[in-house]
Amino acid sequence: MMKNVLIKLTAFSVVILLSGCSSVMSHTGGKEGTYPGTRASAEMISDDDTNWGTKSLAVLDMPFTAVMDTLLLPWDLFRTDSSVRSRVEKSEKQNLATNSVIPPAEMSAP
Repeated sequence: MMKNVLIKLTAFSVVILLSGCSSVMSHTGGKEGTYPGTRASAEMISDDDTNWGTKSLAVLDMPFTAVMDTLLLPWDLFRTDSSVRSRVEKSEKQNLATNSVIPPAEMSAP
C-alpha cells in the first residue's frame, strides 16, 4: 500500500517538475516572440538529430509549455515590440548610423 502511494507521488512530482520547462528555459534564455517554449518544443520534436528520449519528454511537456506560454503572453507582447513602425524606426537609425561614418579615404581627399 505504501509503495503504491510512493510511486504515485513520485510520478506526480515528475509531471509537476516537467510542466512547462521548455517555456521557462526559453523565457530565461532570451528568446523573443510569442510562444517561444512551444516553438522550441516543436522544433525539438521535428528535428531528426534529437533522440527518442528527449522527443518523448518534449511531447509530454508540450501541453504544459503551451499553457505556461499562454500565461506569459502579456509579458512576451510587452517585451517584444514588433510593430511595423518600430521596425522602420530601428532600420532608419541603423542606416543613419552606418551612413554617417566617413571612410578614411574620403577624409584625406582635397
